[in-house]
Formats: sequence, structure tokens, C-alpha cells
Amino acid sequence: MAKRKRDAAAANGEPAEKANSAKKAKAPKTTPTTTTTHSTTPFKLNNSNDGQLMIQIVAGSYDRVLHGVTAAIRPSSTKKSSSKPAQENGKHAAAPSEPNNTPVAEFADTFLFNAHASAIRCLALSPPSAPDHKGGQKVLLATGSTDERINIYSLSAHPPSARATDDQRVLSSITPRPVLENPKNREVGTLLHHTSNITRLVFPNRSKLLSGGEDSTIGVTRTRDWALLHTFKCPIPKVMGRPSGDTAVLGMAPSGVNDFAVHPSNKIMISVGKGERCMRLWNLETGKKSRVLNFDRSTLIEIGESRHSTGEARRIVWGSSSSGEDEFAVGFERDVLVFGMDCRPRCRLMKGQKTKVHQFWYIKTDEEKEETVLAVATEDGRILFFRTDEFAEQTGEEKEKENLPCARMVAQLGGSEAGVVGRIKDFKVLAVQDEESGKMAWYIVTGSSDGRLRVWLVDNEDFQAGKEAGRRVGKLLGTYETQNRITCVEAFIMIPRPEGAEESEYEFESESDEDEDEDEDEDESE
Repeated sequence: MAKRKRDAAAANGEPAEKANSAKKAKAPKTTPTTTTTHSTTPFKLNNSNDGQLMIQIVAGSYDRVLHGVTAAIRPSSTKKSSSKPAQENGKHAAAPSEPNNTPVAEFADTFLFNAHASAIRCLALSPPSAPDHKGGQKVLLATGSTDERINIYSLSAHPPSARATDDQRVLSSITPRPVLENPKNREVGTLLHHTSNITRLVFPNRSKLLSGGEDSTIGVTRTRDWALLHTFKCPIPKVMGRPSGDTAVLGMAPSGVNDFAVHPSNKIMISVGKGERCMRLWNLETGKKSRVLNFDRSTLIEIGESRHSTGEARRIVWGSSSSGEDEFAVGFERDVLVFGMDCRPRCRLMKGQKTKVHQFWYIKTDEEKEETVLAVATEDGRILFFRTDEFAEQTGEEKEKENLPCARMVAQLGGSEAGVVGRIKDFKVLAVQDEESGKMAWYIVTGSSDGRLRVWLVDNEDFQAGKEAGRRVGKLLGTYETQNRITCVEAFIMIPRPEGAEESEYEFESESDEDEDEDEDEDESE
């Protein structure tokens, strides 16, 4: 009876502190998942997969809708219509260039939540939990909105059961696409510790959730009991006078956190704020501000942030160059600056590209050589790939006028030539490796403002040195029409269902005192 009451409380969207009774899966005691690159450990493709993958895609929108979609990636030879050209109709679409070798993406709806009272701004996925007694694993999903709320969801890390229920058969018969609901996908609760729009959510590991908002705070929440552990406070405008530590330009005031990034060591964090021309370094061990780094005026002018612009940074991401040195990229409205660990700018990216920047992530293209590229999503529907340790050639006049070299663009994906004309608001990169051949490939999920989710395949050879700079890469595997204006995207490759694991009606179960003690020991060790 108590278990059913807890399920009802979570389903009604009560605060997570009250509704939380989910069985906490202990994370393995290994190196914590970091945010160095957007592509984590490659998914191993072996004979048991039969060349098939299942990708869970989650998309947030301006229309308050949280859309869950599964994309089944299968070899085109198994599809009768593999020779048909690509279509933009929401169903699977095969790339027209190599119909016999290119896989096909087949989409199905998994959930559709009216998640918030206003636009959804950001999403975050946690690493998978440790297997439970039946071998099942879960993933936590956090959604942030302009309604000042953070919703927490529990998603199954495994593909939906192939056995359709009577309700699913009825839904599939009246909907244009298949419906594959999973009873383990449900809401856990809501966090209410922010007092303004939520701008950024990050799971540095499964035990912590970091959240930033326009209330000029960054909160650290423990996922075991959803308790707020600490709050980093940025300068907040006062009624009279300027706030202490204010670095805003004349006539403006700091008004929130745009973004933050945690170093792979989990000891340092950098944040950028709205209305400020600086970066803030935070010590995660002491919970205090370390220093403030102002952007050089000449550098801002060089990247197009003149004195009449805000000069504020909108995005920041930690990564590493192909030489193995740590670095971080800071995004502005129309350009991206790459900084070294000495906090000095090394290069810029978007020289000659007359378009806005929306999202960017580091991608590790070679684990052994530690080679990386920086992928940037743009307003004109492209994803540009840059090598930050290789610079484009400069003329004598450019060397005299410009202080920063420009990183070399090695490839590009999408754009008007590929039928993508709307801006790409967000994208997710998923790495896959064939265990037999060792060949690497990347599935890139993009979300556009026109409401379309696209799945692309990029081969490892496309990033190898010696090929034509700026060449077009990637094959479009499929397009899904959400009919909503997409703002953010998350995705992960679903773990094959273990033998004997079945869907259960109830997921929320009581937790033993022994598990709680072990979780507390893990938190203290971190």
C-alpha cells in the first residue's frame, strides 16, 4: 500500500523531496563521468547486436512539450524500401547516395509530456545506474524551463519490450507513427530552489545535479534524496548602486548565469553570466569563487562584439586539443574563442562564417592518439568541425590586423545542400565502435527550430588528416517531424535488454538501510 501511495505522489508531480522513494542504484566506483567531450565511451557493436542500435532521443520545445522518440538504426538490406530517396515526412528516410550500405532510421513515439508551464530551455541526462537484481538499468532526465522549475524523470536504459499491449495496438492504429511506450518512463518530482528561468543543467556524475539560472545562482543537488547541498552566488543587482564584483558594461547589470562547465577533475568550474564581459572561476572543493577573468576589449572587437554589443559569453565547454592539452571553448553570438589552461585565448573559429552560433561540443575522434575536433551548430543549418591545434593560413595584412589565428575547419555537415535550411538549436554526438574491426563511427542527432529531428552517420575516415578542408560529410539516416519548435536535445544509445529482465508495473521500491549507508559512503568519498 505504501508503495502505491509513493507511485501516486510521483505521478502527480509533487516535489521530489516528498515523492522520492525510488530505489537508488549504486554507481560503480570508477572514475566519474566527466564533461570533457560530448561523446562518452563508445558503444560496442558486436554480433549480439546484429548491426542494430536503438537510440532514445528527448527533445524540449518552446511549446512546453517534452517529446521522447526512439530511433531504431538497422542495416538498409533489412528494409524493403531502402532504395527510396530520403524524405522529410516524419518517417524513416534512407540516404539516397548509398542505399545498399547506408543504415536506415525508423522512429517510434515513446512518451509525450506536457512537462512545464512555459518553454523548456535545457535538458540533462545522467550516466546509467548500476544493474538492479533483474539486470535493469535506469537513466535520470532533468528538464529546466522558464517557469523556474526543474522536473526529474526516470527513464529505462533498455529498449521497450517488443510485446505490444492492447493499448499500444490501439494507439498505433490511430497515429501516423508506431507507439512504443515503456512503463518505466515516469516523472519522479520537481525541484523548486531557483527563483528565475533555468538556463543550464549538468549531471557531472550520477550522484550530483548542477543547475544554473537567471537568478544568478548555481545549485548543487544530491540525487539520492534531492537535497540542495550548496549554492554558488554570482553578482546580483542591488536597488541602489552596482553589485560587488560587477563586471558588466556601463548601462547594463549582471542578470543571471548563461552557462557553466565543470573540469574533468571535478575540482574547478567556470561560469559565464548575462550582461557580463568576463568568466568566473569557482573552486568546487571549497565552494567559493576563485577569480574573475575579463575578456580583452580588442579580442571582443575582433570577433564582432563591438562596444555597442553586450560582449557576454553564452556557452562554455571544457575539452582538449589533439596534442592532449586541456582547453575550453567560450561561445559568443557569432564566434567561439578557444582558451588554454593559462586562460589566454589561443584561436577563434568562425572567421568568414556569417552566421550565428547556437551549440558546440568537443568530439574525441581517436582514443589512442587523443585527437579531437570541435563541432559547432550554426544558424544556417550546418555543423562545422574544427581542429583547434591547426590554424588556417593568414596573409601578411591579416597577421598585422588580427591578433588571433583561426582554427582550421576540416569538415561540415548539413546545410542547404543537404536540405537543412533552419537553424540547428542543439545536437548530440554518440560514438559507436565495431568490436571486430575496431572501426569508429558517430551518430549525430540534431534538433532544428522547424521541429525536425534528424539522425546522421559520420564515419571515422571523414576526420582523418590529409583530406580536403571544409568537405561535406555525413549521411542522413532519417528525419522525424515533432510539430514543435525544438529548443534542446538529448540522446543516448539504449543498452540491450538483459536476458530474463521484464517490464514491471511498479518501479519505485523501498530501499534498505544498507544501500543508504553505502550511498552515503560514496558521497563522502567524492
